[in-house]
Amino acid sequence: MIYGYARVSTEGQDLADQLEKLGRAGCGRIFHEKRSGKNADRPELQAMLDTLQPGDTVLATVTDRIARDPLDMLTIMRTVKAKGAGLRLLEEPFIDTTSEMADLILYVVGWAAQWQRRNILRCTAIGRERAKARGVKFGRKPKLDAPQQAAALARLAGGDSAREVASAFGVSESTIGRIVSRPAP
Repeated sequence: MIYGYARVSTEGQDLADQLEKLGRAGCGRIFHEKRSGKNADRPELQAMLDTLQPGDTVLATVTDRIARDPLDMLTIMRTVKAKGAGLRLLEEPFIDTTSEMADLILYVVGWAAQWQRRNILRCTAIGRERAKARGVKFGRKPKLDAPQQAAALARLAGGDSAREVASAFGVSESTIGRIVSRPAP
């Protein structure tokens, strides 16, 4: 059996390209998920690994769809090999667990994927700091604006319960609790 594995990191990303390539490559079943590749604890990946039988093949498009960490990649590769299955990457044909050099090649490629992830995180952090310096606000927009928060606090001070205030503003009691516990500006 030929199994495919496709992954993207977020719900906003599209799996279509990977699914199409894996389908054309002859995968009988494709496991796919929208989860970060920073660790190997992914339900569909684990389900695929649990399914493998001797003689099966796992296909993915590129290394970082399987794992970003070289140690995770080696662990996954060893699991595939221990099941008597093989692992091949469509766009990196030198990655093939039947090769004598597979362990070394996978470690080097996995290391490169980890380096790339660290670089992405570093660039993201730099961009976030620059945005903060320009005054960009991060996080979710408050459910109640400043005047509404002041009105809610006034109602609480006037004797209304948190439940009554929350109901009046159409928010949860925990939202009112956060307004109460927030330090005064």
